[in-house]
Amino acid sequence: MTLHTEDPNLLMQKLTILSDSAKYDVACTSSGISRRGDQTHMGNTSSGGICHAFTSDGRCISLLKILLTNECIYDCKYCINRCSNDVPRTQFTPEEICRLTMEFYRRNYIEGLFLSSGILESPNHTMTLLYETLFLLRQKYHFHGYIHVKCIPGASPELTEQIGYLCDRMSVNLELPTADGLRQIAPNKVRRNILGPMRQIQNGIRESRLCHGVSDTKSRIGIDEHAYYAQLAEINDSYARLSDRRKYLPSAPAESELRPPAAAPEAVPGLRHPERYFVPAGQSTQMIIGATPETDYQIISVSEALYNHFDLKRVFYSAFVNVNRDNSLPDTAEHPPLLREHRLYQADFLLRFYGFQANELLSEEHPNFHEQIDPKCGWAVRHLEQFPVEINRADYYTLLRVPGIGTKSARRILAARRHAALTFSDIKKMGVVLKRAQYFVTCGGRMLYPVRIEEDYITRHLIYNESPARISDPAGSSFRQMSLFDMGSFAV
Repeated sequence: MTLHTEDPNLLMQKLTILSDSAKYDVACTSSGISRRGDQTHMGNTSSGGICHAFTSDGRCISLLKILLTNECIYDCKYCINRCSNDVPRTQFTPEEICRLTMEFYRRNYIEGLFLSSGILESPNHTMTLLYETLFLLRQKYHFHGYIHVKCIPGASPELTEQIGYLCDRMSVNLELPTADGLRQIAPNKVRRNILGPMRQIQNGIRESRLCHGVSDTKSRIGIDEHAYYAQLAEINDSYARLSDRRKYLPSAPAESELRPPAAAPEAVPGLRHPERYFVPAGQSTQMIIGATPETDYQIISVSEALYNHFDLKRVFYSAFVNVNRDNSLPDTAEHPPLLREHRLYQADFLLRFYGFQANELLSEEHPNFHEQIDPKCGWAVRHLEQFPVEINRADYYTLLRVPGIGTKSARRILAARRHAALTFSDIKKMGVVLKRAQYFVTCGGRMLYPVRIEEDYITRHLIYNESPARISDPAGSSFRQMSLFDMGSFAV
């Protein structure tokens, strides 16, 4: 069943269908953009966070997360919107998305837009509709808020580039960690078509930042009107070739309405609009976890390669849910691998902020994370020769490798110990989680409690501290009676 009517009474029905279809796309992340509002545009962005995340001032802000359409020509086994499924189908028009975004923003329901889509007719046709939507939002409705758009693999590079100047963040879903997994359950998708746009976005971001003299994510600058309208004819021509919708494009204002022109930006090879930022919040991707038999070691190795070679801001992990009840896929409809997803996110933070490498956290001999303790604790109990660490002497990077010590608490320790020797009471006030750190640190040469530096002993106590109801051995296969001599080490 397909809904194509423009009857406004059905707009809520469309919104219900297409917002529900978008729930499997992950977008809970920091926006990476701080763009203040002005008197000519609607909205602004905060770098603190988006999509049910908390900003630094305590606000919880969210995105309107929808699909342009849930119609799709592909038949991916894991996707609820695959073409062989008998589900209600509908499609937003670009105008409808613009009206929804503006009305939701005015009512303070959202602070930005997350827009993805099924593949309608072809990747190029779908990307054309996405481009029209973003162009209308930015130029006709003057929406200045945050926009995250999903790039459609297989679309032309020209469309990807044009959209990159209109959005804040762009993502290309890797879908599965390996090419074999992709061929197995998404036969219509080709790894080459996914990595190609990733490389294009990476190069565009680098060239844009080089042009503006910045080395990291920076907010989009205001567009100089003289330069913009001088290039508008070129944009109109390219847009008209993609779709016959000239009526949406604005005409250039009178000369008297323009501010004095700024100095023309220096041309950069390969950069179409050097006066604007290209995907200023960076790019991200998403992998489905548990649909194919890859190990955690393979998954985080792929993530590490994406961070190192494609400059991604985030890799998102989505626990597989067998919504289609496909017999060729794992039956996870009732119990998706959420704990595994959580461990992968923890490992991802270790890769990005703590200086770990994938082959340190896991190996072919230990290919998966321990379910009952976090990856940092798992690494520590396998490398007990590096512990205990003396809080009053260890350097910053050594402190970061101690379970229970984060980046903020490590910096606080370095600053405070210049004035006095620190105790366990002091570091607890600085944010150190002693129920994990107590097995791996000393203060003044002494541990908090007598501890046997043995992998099995420490692992059992870490499991107890995280979940007292589940006291098992490292393999998680049996329970054991505690000795009275073990009780002292459980105190915090």
